[in-house]
Amino acid sequence: MKVRSLIEPKVNPEVPQLSPGDTVRVRMKVRDGGKEWTQQFQGTVVRMKKGVDGGSFTLRRVSYGIGVECTFPFQSPLLQSVKVLKHGKVRRAKLYYIRKLSAKRARLEERREKLQEQEPEPEQKPEPEPEPEQEPEPEQEPEP
Repeated sequence: MKVRSLIEPKVNPEVPQLSPGDTVRVRMKVRDGGKEWTQQFQGTVVRMKKGVDGGSFTLRRVSYGIGVECTFPFQSPLLQSVKVLKHGKVRRAKLYYIRKLSAKRARLEERREKLQEQEPEPEQKPEPEPEPEQEPEPEQEPEP
């Protein structure tokens, strides 16, 4: 018996397509006692885990000289928005080697996406310009 047949993961529409190396800003709800507020976490996607439960992604950033990692589940209803700020150029699926690098060396080169070709807007036919009025030529009298 397959677990996927019993449990269908619900995709959170607030999470866009992510890949390792992307710099992402996550806004999530935080509840503490009777209070509830929104908190932001911005970092680089270090790993993506996919599974029966819907999967998760891990972000890493350096704050005051200390590396901080936070894992967010894709299906969490607490995620308010996930915004991709830039795409990093990487050649690995898991970026664990960034943990050993200093903050400046851990920067990733930005990947330039090909601009999606937008359908050209239908050109409006320009109105035909009115022809300039021609003055009637004076009739010439035949010479005798």
